[in-house]
Amino acid sequence: MGRTRDAILDALENLTADEFKKFKMKLLSVPLREGYGRIPRGTLMPLDAVDLTDKLVSYYLETYGAELTALVLRDMGMQEVAEQLQETMMSKGEHAPATLLRGPGPRNVPAEGKAPLQKTAKPGLHFVEQHRAALIARVTVVDEVLDALYGKVLTEDQYQAVRAERTSSEKMRKLFSFVPAWNMTCKDLLLQALRETQPYLVDDLEQS
Repeated sequence: MGRTRDAILDALENLTADEFKKFKMKLLSVPLREGYGRIPRGTLMPLDAVDLTDKLVSYYLETYGAELTALVLRDMGMQEVAEQLQETMMSKGEHAPATLLRGPGPRNVPAEGKAPLQKTAKPGLHFVEQHRAALIARVTVVDEVLDALYGKVLTEDQYQAVRAERTSSEKMRKLFSFVPAWNMTCKDLLLQALRETQPYLVDDLEQS
């Protein structure tokens, strides 16, 4: 992991300013696989190449992030850049998925409410506690998680305290400072919020 992220960044950094702006506009409308959320326009448009790469990996994980990047590039008519992305991944030892050539296809996703909330959690240890470090490091759409928890788990003061932190990691760390006082229902609501905003991040952690 990490090499695919570098390949995505290389592709984005090869775009001109106008091409990069067009890429972001296309990203707002390109069809997504079932289960993936779209990066909000207000979040997307100010991002530079490095931050957009991080956001793509956060929302879609590395493999599908690369597929989606290639799909958008091809939709822009930039076949050569898309092929360079594929070649870079292959040269770095990644298995280039066929969808880099034909676009993303459907993936089986657990029906909403069907998947067990704690598929891999150890006895007595909730999923969000088991994966605390990874969630702090990898969750970047914290505000959407907070909105889902506001009024149910978080008080107004707690909500504002988390939002006041500067970075996503600091926000998640602040959010986790409240977890020891939560009951199982509160922890389940946090996990549900993560499932709704970043389902494939949760899926990746469950399979780790």
